[in-house]
Amino acid sequence: MQQILLIDDESQIRKLLEVTLRSNGYKVIHAENANDGLTAAAAYSPDLIMLDLGLPDSDGQSLLIKLREWFTKPIVVLSVQHGENAIIRALDNGANDYMVKPFRTGELLARIRSALRNASLEKSTPVLECADLKIDLASRTIKKNNELLKLTATQYSLLALFGKNEGKVLTHQYILREVWGESYVDQLQYLRVFVAQLRKKIEKDANYPEYIITESGIGYRFIAKEAV
Repeated sequence: MQQILLIDDESQIRKLLEVTLRSNGYKVIHAENANDGLTAAAAYSPDLIMLDLGLPDSDGQSLLIKLREWFTKPIVVLSVQHGENAIIRALDNGANDYMVKPFRTGELLARIRSALRNASLEKSTPVLECADLKIDLASRTIKKNNELLKLTATQYSLLALFGKNEGKVLTHQYILREVWGESYVDQLQYLRVFVAQLRKKIEKDANYPEYIITESGIGYRFIAKEAV
């Protein structure tokens, strides 16, 4: 049974989440503050952490940075902070996903499944299969409906990065750094051009993308169709 650690000081939220998660087959641990959360993460090594940013004894962003010094499993942030700066900061500090309170239970469970699935894939060198797309990381090939797609090296690197982070919001800066390098982190238009090119090759309709979803002002999220 997969184990989830809730770090949130709101007792009603913890109770709601605990009931929801337990009824969906997860084991739940909870902590009311940053110090207890850090201790619980070390003691139980949960499969996923759900972290509130508004903690009574520490800034949640600071806790996120401390956790990412050693905790490699998914962290999903739940917060009332809905500004782009807060979201981007959390994602850049190592969060796998970010949801604004109040949230829809169904969507939260889908995000959790996605984060756990992605963590599982990272343990091996997988072939990523997303509906009609097949991304073979070993042979560096992409197939759509079993037909080989002709992609440039950069287009492949971009799609592979998306595929390995399925369901996770990737900030513009993170993508640019990972694919092109540190000197390109401000080249937002450059990224938009390549995303547009990639959409033309993998989407049924590039104007209504189903795989590469724009997160306005933040970045992009790659969604396997079966997870939509």
